[in-house]
Amino acid sequence: MPITTRGAILRQAPGIYEIAELELDDPRQGEVTVKLAAAGLCHSDDHAATGDIPVGIYPYCGGHEGAGVITAVGPNTPGYEIGDHVVFSFLPACGKCEFCAQGIQNLCDLGASLLTGARANDPTSFRLSLDGAPVGQQCGISTFSEYTTASIDSVVKIDKSIPLEIACLLSCGVPTGWGSAVNSANIRPGHTVIVMGIGGIGANALQGAAHAGASTIIAVDPIQFKRDSAKTFGATHSYATIEEAADYARSITNGQGADSTIVTVGVTEGTHVAEALASIRKAGTVVVTGLGDITTVGAPIALGELVLFQKRIQGSLFGEANPLHDIPNLIRLYQRGQLKLEELITTRYRLDQIAEAYEDMHAGRNIRGVIIFD
Repeated sequence: MPITTRGAILRQAPGIYEIAELELDDPRQGEVTVKLAAAGLCHSDDHAATGDIPVGIYPYCGGHEGAGVITAVGPNTPGYEIGDHVVFSFLPACGKCEFCAQGIQNLCDLGASLLTGARANDPTSFRLSLDGAPVGQQCGISTFSEYTTASIDSVVKIDKSIPLEIACLLSCGVPTGWGSAVNSANIRPGHTVIVMGIGGIGANALQGAAHAGASTIIAVDPIQFKRDSAKTFGATHSYATIEEAADYARSITNGQGADSTIVTVGVTEGTHVAEALASIRKAGTVVVTGLGDITTVGAPIALGELVLFQKRIQGSLFGEANPLHDIPNLIRLYQRGQLKLEELITTRYRLDQIAEAYEDMHAGRNIRGVIIFD
């Protein structure tokens, strides 16, 4: 029988999250129902609220970063049991499409359905409803809900010894930031790296850069609290502006600039990309991970600089992570003391405090806020 769950929904965009009682489907074949323990407050869900990322249907239940315990398993769904602990992957991985077969699961074909709010295999079928009307599901998981039903393509089982309130960060923020450095920027030992924007993604880009062996890691953020926090995650230097960071990078590289600059600004614009391009050396790399209005076109870059200095602009989705491999791998690094997770959480909130939580994010008070469920 379907169950009732409390979830945070948007009724329109621009809009704010409000709490509503929703009806949740039982899991079908290839699906599980999960009782959420914790959900991360990522900027992407705020982009849905502002309308920077358009979604397919309203109401729309947010949340794409979370972890919890399986409470029901769909028929003919082997490999999953009630009581299993899981981390959601906001990007599903079918394991069968051309991109999964190439080992780039972050580009799985199932990603095409993430903003429709419907089941990936049936655009007319919705797992959530409100007063009999369908409710869209963020990335097919909607972690801003006490319970959610999702495809097994979107969950990764983890060891029960891992605290769920920190494991939730592995759904998006940690792999995205870490992978932006390790995979997309291709950082090597001794490199000089700039990270623009020290929130939940940027902090993990710092961790990834340190793990990859960068000798100089420069954090950029206008907020002093975030610049101070950056040192915890591996920054060797911090500045309020990219101009200051670029000047310092050039001062220690014979005028060349950073080997790579990673753009993790909460609302990324074309000017950020241009500023990053100006900060890197010849044959350097700009990694663009942050999002803003996804319909925006253009960046004021000098084409001559791009071509004649052989610079590279690289987009990065989920840090080029393969969730079925990289989430367990990051857990192992955490268990060995090589990855900070607890330190990423600035403030814990209840679901009813979600509006306050996003006000705190806008004000720059958090590295990462987390919703804790009962």
